[in-house]
Amino acid sequence: MTLAALRHWVFDMDGTLTIAVHDFAAIRRALDIPADDDILHHLAALPAEQAAPKRAWLLEHERELAYAARPAPGALELVHALRERGCRLGVLTRNAHELALVTLQALGLGDCFVPEDILGRDEAPPKPHPGGLLKLAERWGVEPGALVMVGDYRFDLECARAAGAQGVLVNLPDNPWPELTEWHARDCAALLAQLG
Repeated sequence: MTLAALRHWVFDMDGTLTIAVHDFAAIRRALDIPADDDILHHLAALPAEQAAPKRAWLLEHERELAYAARPAPGALELVHALRERGCRLGVLTRNAHELALVTLQALGLGDCFVPEDILGRDEAPPKPHPGGLLKLAERWGVEPGALVMVGDYRFDLECARAAGAQGVLVNLPDNPWPELTEWHARDCAALLAQLG
């Protein structure tokens, strides 16, 4: 199957559609999370009374980043080109849904995605769990293999692989995970060029 034949596109948000600005090491320090722990999994394992203030801090920190979001190279052109081709577009992010909406507006992509097709950490299990992609495939009435997941990190690719979808790695000059990747492009502009 060629990239151009794919009609159902799901994007990671931070670092894929946006220029990556999250300092995860600083977030872990601020929330007293061990350096090797996944932030969302760590918070999910805490008792509710310990997790609540940390989740609130994380949401406010991410809100500041959302309003200041800047598009990754080629992201606007890629999304607009796919929309013009009549492709279904979704977002699967480990961020909160409300902040995904803020981010997309800040990027100038707010009108490109149906709000119900934007899944955050409260609408689907965090990647690399495949639940979000499977939910979008069901919602769109297609097999998971018809989806392409575009992301900048191994969690995006592992999510795609677990769901049976196609994985595309962007915004890295080299591909450190070839075993998880169907396609690789140095940025979204190069991915658009691959679409022809």
